[in-house]
Amino acid sequence: MAPKSTSASTARAASQDASQDLSVISQDLFHPCTRTWFAEAFANPTRVQLESWPALFKQESALLLAPTGSGKTLAAFLAAIDRLVFAKVGRAEESVSKRGKSTLRSKSPAAGTEAKTGVKVIYISPLKALGVDVDRNLRAPLAGISAVAAREGVTHNAVSVAIRSGDTESRERARMLRHPPDVLITTPESLFLMLTSKAREILAGVETVIIDEIHTMVSSKRGAHLFLSLERLETLRKNQSADVTSLQRIGLSATQRPLDEVARLLGGYQQFGDEGLSSERTVNIIDASEKRPFELTICMPLGDQVDQAADEFNVVGNA
Repeated sequence: MAPKSTSASTARAASQDASQDLSVISQDLFHPCTRTWFAEAFANPTRVQLESWPALFKQESALLLAPTGSGKTLAAFLAAIDRLVFAKVGRAEESVSKRGKSTLRSKSPAAGTEAKTGVKVIYISPLKALGVDVDRNLRAPLAGISAVAAREGVTHNAVSVAIRSGDTESRERARMLRHPPDVLITTPESLFLMLTSKAREILAGVETVIIDEIHTMVSSKRGAHLFLSLERLETLRKNQSADVTSLQRIGLSATQRPLDEVARLLGGYQQFGDEGLSSERTVNIIDASEKRPFELTICMPLGDQVDQAADEFNVVGNA
């Protein structure tokens, strides 16, 4: 038993070292106000958050596989929120005064970082019940990070959120065109309708698309329709600016398989050159799934069957 115990402790220590390394990377990615809010709201980041943030912060596409309740939706949202809240004012840096008090001050924004009017992030869910995800994974972090920034005296942006679905009133849709939100919560069908109408103009500056429960879309005509809409969105963005990079596509699910095929469908293909050649877009696969422990219980009609006589088994079998 001693070698087994030693092996387990060694594995735990290696896991803790890896978590610490990933934690340091994640801390360097986000604005100090974002880090402060997260530390006050949660004990520790989850595995899927730690493993996905380096890629998401660089606006790379990613497919996140993690159990329900592991924080994968927050992982996708937090990188986008951090970028939106502090986009125009530049990233802040920590400084220590002569009195030893830690303060935050904003750096000057780099050239070309000024945010333009229009939707920046689209969250797509195949389900109509969007309220819980929006409140837990979007509105709460926005309010919390803004509160920390106000408390520390750091300049920040007020990020607007809107929902567009089949139940959205025409008056609200018209208002959305006049005052586009920063984050749009919608469904695959509503995204298609927006791309087919005047509303597509507010989508020309979209940077990130988050697709929740992507496993429900992969093998259906509805999913094929959605991924075609994403290609239409890519074309719309390129018509607005030829030098624009590809969309950041983030897929979320707890049961998606096989990962390679889902990632290929999520990323799609991009054309290059004048000969009409195409290649797959790169999608990072973040597999933070956990194997459930297997428990097996055998219940027998007789208490002790090791020493039972054969006649007793025959009686039970013929009953």
